[in-house]
Amino acid sequence: MLSEITSIFIVDDNKDIQVIYKKLLEFLGFEVMGIAINGKEAVEMFTSFNHKPDIILMDHRMPVKNGLQATREILQIDPDTKIIFSNADTNVKEESLALGVVDFLEKPFISKSLLNCINKIQDLH
Repeated sequence: MLSEITSIFIVDDNKDIQVIYKKLLEFLGFEVMGIAINGKEAVEMFTSFNHKPDIILMDHRMPVKNGLQATREILQIDPDTKIIFSNADTNVKEESLALGVVDFLEKPFISKSLLNCINKIQDLH
C-alpha cells in the first residue's frame, strides 16, 4: 500500500509566494506543516518537527542561508527527505539534483507542474 503524501513544508522568503503555495497546496488537500523564510530557519524548524514533512518545497535565493546550504544540512539530518527545489536560476539545477533533491521546478511555474512533481514523488513511495 502506498503511503499518501499529506504534509509539505514551504521554504521561501517571498511572502506572496508563500501565500500562493499555501493556498494552492491546501486546496489540493495537502497539509502545510510550516513556512520558513530562509534556509537557517528551515533547518531549525525541520530539526524541531516531531513528524517530518513528506515533502519540502525549497527556494534557493534567500537571506541568511540559501536553499542549497539548507538542503545539504537537511539531507545530512535525514537523507530520505524529499525536496523539490524551486528557483528561477537554472544554474543551480545541476547542483541541487546532485545534492539529492528529487525534482527541480523552474520559476515561474504553473500549479500543474507542482502537482506533477508531488505525484511523481508519490509514485516513488
